[in-house]
Amino acid sequence: MKLSNFKFKLPEEQIAQYPSPYRDDARLMVVHRKTGEIEHAKVSDTASYFEEGDVFVFNDTASFPARLYAKKEKTNAEIEVFLLRELNHDNRYWDVLVDPARKIRIGNKLSFDDDPAIQAEVIDNTTSRGRTFRFLTDYDESEFVSKLYALGHTPLPKYIRRPMLDEDAETMRKEYSLDENADMQQFVTEMDEERYQSIFATKIGAVAAPAACLHFSKQLLKRLEIRGVEYACLTSHMSLGNFKSIDVEDLTKHKVDSEQISIPQVLVDLVDKAHAAEKKVCAVGTEVMRAMEHVAGTNGQLNEYDGWTNRFIYPPYDFSVANAFFVNFYLPMSSQLLMVAAFGGYEIVMKAYEEAVKAGYRFGDYGDAMLIID
Repeated sequence: MKLSNFKFKLPEEQIAQYPSPYRDDARLMVVHRKTGEIEHAKVSDTASYFEEGDVFVFNDTASFPARLYAKKEKTNAEIEVFLLRELNHDNRYWDVLVDPARKIRIGNKLSFDDDPAIQAEVIDNTTSRGRTFRFLTDYDESEFVSKLYALGHTPLPKYIRRPMLDEDAETMRKEYSLDENADMQQFVTEMDEERYQSIFATKIGAVAAPAACLHFSKQLLKRLEIRGVEYACLTSHMSLGNFKSIDVEDLTKHKVDSEQISIPQVLVDLVDKAHAAEKKVCAVGTEVMRAMEHVAGTNGQLNEYDGWTNRFIYPPYDFSVANAFFVNFYLPMSSQLLMVAAFGGYEIVMKAYEEAVKAGYRFGDYGDAMLIID
């Protein structure tokens, strides 16, 4: 299987720039992988495809406001800083990406207009765009990270492009029942802060939201509960590797960035019970599927785990834990699309994607959803 097998034409206007007015209001394509049958529904209908004893697995990671804007000392050149992870808490070392990278060298200092009490010094180069920063500030340990996050913006993927166009504003006023005088930029900022975070988000550490989990509302969880469906969470702190382009035709040569994951015993026990009763186990999101497959034994047995994974899943692949998959619609030649095709079957999934494009489904983190079941 080659990368070019996953190329398809996606009209730019079908890449969702904003979420649906309600979490469970997006469209849902249901794909039956045994027959190839396709149904068109709404995310709010999800519960009707499951029954008592089935299990959903969600990701409880929480994204942090990772995108910052700084100025280079002396030249005042504007620099975008994307926080990746804290490397050393005591010394305030952080792994970051900078853009444009050519302007940022070891020894450079950056300042932040919104908080002059914080500066950053470049102490190492890690990749072409990667740097290690040491943050310089008089804030104490209990204040610094919260102050740093206060500088940040919601880490939307690059394919979500704003400015707010007049036609966008008019459409959103209608969809969200907003007053004609509403401050649309402020509304969108506050909307992103709420909606680019799942209702399960309790463990801060991701630089991207688990997109599939964004569709689930408290009302939808209640409908699942009424049907006797159970759920538990694992933690997968999503990295920018989720948006990293695959630049090799030979998929065996692609390397995936590592992500920190945690599998709790309560999830292990719930999945064991579902397997024993031959019930559905539905992975919600590609990062959930990857985490479970990394930990699972040859018989599908999960184990409690805290560590890292860089597993890259593409066709052909034998899945051992989940037998249902709830995902978003992903962009052409993305690692997420490859995993979905591995689970649903290449021909079935690519046919479903062809139909999704024709039917106007929305793609990306704020887009519509697909449920793959037997």
